[in-house]
Amino acid sequence: MILLDIVGLEIKHLESGDLLPNISKIASTGEYCKMEPVFPALTSTVQASVLSGKYPNEHGIICNGLYDRNRYEVSFWGQASSLVQAERLWDLMKKKTPDSRTAVLFGQHSMYSNADFVVTPRPLHMADEMIMWCYSKPPGFYEDLKYKYGDFNLAHYWGPLASQDSSDWIVKAALDTIEYQRPNFMFAYIPHVDYSAQRYGKNDKATQNDLKRADEFVGDIVQKVTELGVREETLFIIISEYSFNDVKSAVPLNQKLRDADLLATRNISEKEYLDLEYSSAFAMVDHQIAHIYIKEGFETRTKKVLENIDGVESVLTSVEKRKLHIDNTERSGDMIAVSNKDRWFNYNWWYDSDKAPKFTKTVDIHRKPGYDPLELYLDYETKTISQDTKLIRGSHGLPPDIQKDEGLSLYVSSRQTGIIGDNLETPQSVTSVRVGKYLIDLLTT
Repeated sequence: MILLDIVGLEIKHLESGDLLPNISKIASTGEYCKMEPVFPALTSTVQASVLSGKYPNEHGIICNGLYDRNRYEVSFWGQASSLVQAERLWDLMKKKTPDSRTAVLFGQHSMYSNADFVVTPRPLHMADEMIMWCYSKPPGFYEDLKYKYGDFNLAHYWGPLASQDSSDWIVKAALDTIEYQRPNFMFAYIPHVDYSAQRYGKNDKATQNDLKRADEFVGDIVQKVTELGVREETLFIIISEYSFNDVKSAVPLNQKLRDADLLATRNISEKEYLDLEYSSAFAMVDHQIAHIYIKEGFETRTKKVLENIDGVESVLTSVEKRKLHIDNTERSGDMIAVSNKDRWFNYNWWYDSDKAPKFTKTVDIHRKPGYDPLELYLDYETKTISQDTKLIRGSHGLPPDIQKDEGLSLYVSSRQTGIIGDNLETPQSVTSVRVGKYLIDLLTT
């Protein structure tokens, strides 16, 4: 099985003619349908659900970041496998067939995992430089790939220079892994459509061109499998974690909580830092959702403040969280704010940009207490990351709306499996959890 995770695909892309000829060919011989992402529709959360067949309240990945309530620390984009509180495909395969070979290329939370072959970015931050490096398993696997294809350039994976080049390197690594390692299961993440969709919007020509390039990558992988003579025994599964919403502006939740005297800051060397110890409420934001962490006794006041913020569509409490399967975990916020479809949440708490900590104007995905899409833009005058929130044109994260046909991504299989029923003329939808359970059953029974 080759599982390809291509950001931003929707069923309309498949049915729009010649936009995705290679993926369309796979779908025509097998099956396809709309996929309902788990909530929130974010990379780490959806990947964990597809690969475990479980919801966030079971696997614990509630967004791309985590808040440690005991240490008062927010951390985004953690990579350790142990952060996922459920077994995933490769774990279950190993139990069933110990000699099975599994590969995970650029999957979230893949460091130190039970997979046989792993490559994931892990730059080394030295005192005077950053060393471009990827963690790999077994040791030296990345170095072998680097010898053939050069360094994996982290600047192409995220930041102002993010581009198709990141996916190009990943696909070369995937082709190499298929040919020389022959895994029984391989997961590969192809990210580049994410950059153009956030920069320009989902319908922009640049985004469409990136979709075409993603399809070409799929064609390269199919061709390699065919050349190796294993096409007939290979099952291709293509998923997309989420679809995009066009957005026009950001909502600064932490500023609003600060206005209401719920969020506290500390002045250090003339900069204002978030003070989580003395904050009664703060927002850990991620695209179009935000986990709100609230001290006891401030729930009613915080909810009232959030509900009166322009750009907040809804505030989820215990009942709504339970319906969306993001309850029963200490990691989840006490409340979850959901933005309007055309807005997104930024993490800013300062009023004067001169008082913002220095890391806020750099590409620094780990120290920021929230996701920052502005890292895709460089302010050429100041040589720092732009602070103009209106530059962002696409976002995601909202719960899918089946009735309005919104927020649905894509599932494609090269074989008919019955997972979506018998009526292929009118493709239905499946949940990402159901897809995960199907893949697990297929590979472990």
